[in-house]
Amino acid sequence: MEERLHYTKVSPRAFAVLLDLEKYLRECGLEEPLLLLVKLRASQINGCAYCLDMHWKDLRAIGENEQRLYSLDAWRESPYYSARERAALTWTEAVTRVYETHVPDEVYEEAKKYCSEKELADLTVAVAIINAWNRLAIAGRITPGTYQPVKRGLKKVA
Repeated sequence: MEERLHYTKVSPRAFAVLLDLEKYLRECGLEEPLLLLVKLRASQINGCAYCLDMHWKDLRAIGENEQRLYSLDAWRESPYYSARERAALTWTEAVTRVYETHVPDEVYEEAKKYCSEKELADLTVAVAIINAWNRLAIAGRITPGTYQPVKRGLKKVA
């Protein structure tokens, strides 16, 4: 498949704004593994090959357990995720599928049990941004496989 759009070349300012949002998310206080799991799960739902490749590699680079990655598609039936991660994944799915779910009150109430208002706002921004990246990558036919993560240490979830 040939790439259609090269965003960094034809719309560098828009691309830079999205990167600024990513920088904010890295500094907002949400745990890196949680943010990356959310990005991977939304990318699974959207079928974004480039982002699946990227976030799988990012999670492995911070030392994430492969068992958790292999089971992410079936996280509800898997014992590998904390209650906070489960609430965040439920929220991610509802926000990603907003056209179907309209983000039900019960999903919001469950997320509020494990996230402060700021954390939930930041999590929503993270879900919105990964959905934007997914749409850009899919529409632009961005080729997966070339991304290489920066090596970092795993930050444990509190």
